[in-house]
Amino acid sequence: MQDVIQIAHEVINTEIHGITQVRDSLGKEFTAMVEKCIATLDAGGKLVLTGIGKSGYIGKKMAATLASTGSPSIFMHPVEALHGDLGMLQKHDLLIALSYSGETDELLTTMKPAKRLGVEIVSITGNANSTLGKLSELVVPMTVEREACPFNLAPTTTTTALLALGDALAIVLLKVRGFTKSDYGRLHPGGAIGRAVTMRAMDIMRSKERFASATVDVPVREVLCRMGQARCGATVIVDDGNKVLGIFTDGDFRRAAERDITVLSKPIGDFMTPNPVTVRDEELAVSVLKLVEERKVNSVIVADSQGRAVGLIDVQDLPGLKLM
Repeated sequence: MQDVIQIAHEVINTEIHGITQVRDSLGKEFTAMVEKCIATLDAGGKLVLTGIGKSGYIGKKMAATLASTGSPSIFMHPVEALHGDLGMLQKHDLLIALSYSGETDELLTTMKPAKRLGVEIVSITGNANSTLGKLSELVVPMTVEREACPFNLAPTTTTTALLALGDALAIVLLKVRGFTKSDYGRLHPGGAIGRAVTMRAMDIMRSKERFASATVDVPVREVLCRMGQARCGATVIVDDGNKVLGIFTDGDFRRAAERDITVLSKPIGDFMTPNPVTVRDEELAVSVLKLVEERKVNSVIVADSQGRAVGLIDVQDLPGLKLM
């Protein structure tokens, strides 16, 4: 039996080479496609992806990625288009046709009716001189050396390269059109992604009766009582103006008690951790998650624009909020 890992490596290396070829060939045609997409979207139109077979599957993914990153897009199946789905097309839309050969009959049959509707066509193909290329106002060439298939027949490298090109288009449009994390969150209201990019620190923090704070002169015994009442594993240490100075956790207490049994009567300022991890109340939850992972902390203090403590985020709460 042949070495399966070696075969897998050869396939992946072939596809990497194909993506590299497409990357290195990007030029004025890709820029022109981006400009046409922007003009279409700014005019209130949408991007309509079309293709059949493996290119069609990639077209569906491209349309989904574009739509979810702020560029309204749909997929139109060429055969269904001939039976009424051409109604998806509006005058200000841009039709992006996908076919590596540029000679796919079912796709070509759709092009002329689309042109009669006054829709501009951009094609992404490996053959700029193909019939599809000649029917298009703009051709974006996408040529790869060979498929990963040993017969050089099954669409493999070409579809992988097309997928990468589609992602490049989506992210270029995202950046050029100023699409933000908040915009992304509005389009993804369900699931962990939506919660992470729409919820803010103030939405997930413990506050009021679930939040314990103390000034530096409060005895450790009293601080422990406040932590117990709040059912919280940490207390935020603040100054007289409620600005953050430090944090004291139940772990800090255990470590201090091991060193000095009289810790209960001493001021909390002697045992607090200064300069604790703190975020603004308006910080996105996704940024808080990243901070927790990077700093390896269990508690993050939330402060307002004046640096005043307003709450605490406990890492134990995050799974329940379905943020991790």
